[in-house]
Amino acid sequence: MNFTFRKEERLKSRKTIGKLFKEGHSFISYPIRFVWVKMETPLSDFPIQMSLTVPKRAFSKAVDRNRLRRRIREAYRLNKHSLYEVLEKEVPNEQRGLMLIYVAKETMDFHEIEKGMKKGLYKMGRKIKTLDDGR
Repeated sequence: MNFTFRKEERLKSRKTIGKLFKEGHSFISYPIRFVWVKMETPLSDFPIQMSLTVPKRAFSKAVDRNRLRRRIREAYRLNKHSLYEVLEKEVPNEQRGLMLIYVAKETMDFHEIEKGMKKGLYKMGRKIKTLDDGR
């Protein structure tokens, strides 16, 4: 199992990020909000391209935002394999754009963020399965 987070897995397309907020599906797994959308044309070989944001309004100091970003990215990196397995089994050759938004008003430690990440990735896998079954 490969626990890397490569450059090709990062979502940087402004067009896709705009589409995420217009047409994307979302839910909250505290302290993270998951927003995802199916991409028409795959931009890389990975089933998910991920981006994340921590609001400046809630955390005015850059050091706090950067610390939270590192914690979220690490929690995603260590647990993404569970979602990848579901996607490759259920909807092969499709790609999703994923935005992770930190919604808590206070700084949380890594273990709380990872707990929310695990729960959210599991829930996202289930939701993608049911959405694709309904079509």
